[in-house]
Amino acid sequence: MTTDQVQQRIEQFTTMAEADPTNEMAHFSLGINLLQAGRHDEAIPSLARAIELNPEMSKAYQLLGESFKKAGNDEKAADWLKRGYEVAARRGDLMPKQAMEQALIELGVEPPAVEEAAPAEPLPDGSFVCHATGRAGTPLEKPPFRGRLGEKIHECISSEAWQAWISQGTKVINELRLDLSREEHQRIYDEHMLEFLSLSDWAAENL
Repeated sequence: MTTDQVQQRIEQFTTMAEADPTNEMAHFSLGINLLQAGRHDEAIPSLARAIELNPEMSKAYQLLGESFKKAGNDEKAADWLKRGYEVAARRGDLMPKQAMEQALIELGVEPPAVEEAAPAEPLPDGSFVCHATGRAGTPLEKPPFRGRLGEKIHECISSEAWQAWISQGTKVINELRLDLSREEHQRIYDEHMLEFLSLSDWAAENL
């Protein structure tokens, strides 16, 4: 994404967040783009507001911790990462939990002892394990759409995780007022989907 595109998104999400201070996705998206632009101090209040509106948004804790770290405040970074680690562990959000654990270790901080989400039953041989959740699930019957990404989702994302994204994706469309006939809006939607399904790194290397 170009610098101009990031700036356009910052302006778009700033307008949305100001128009509706309770729009958690606008604050979250604004924080992501400010962080991407290297404006770490400005990303902090946006991500903190997203957490205030939705305290279960484990990814926001991860990014808020990253923002504080890049802004040079390791103490605040560790504090928010520990809080987020506890949320992610309780919810079973595997990818954010692992990312925050690694970030805490890099800060020289011991991840907090947590009560993990209820462990799944031992998996029979050949069980389908969802990449997004790290848990057994039901395979999708077919790719949700054409192309390499659709095939990847079919290969590694469970039906349960995909249905959870459909619900979250509807929220993204509504709160960010996306018109998916517009290329830029489709790109924003796809980025949220990749983040939700823990496929952002794969997409960066393969799409």
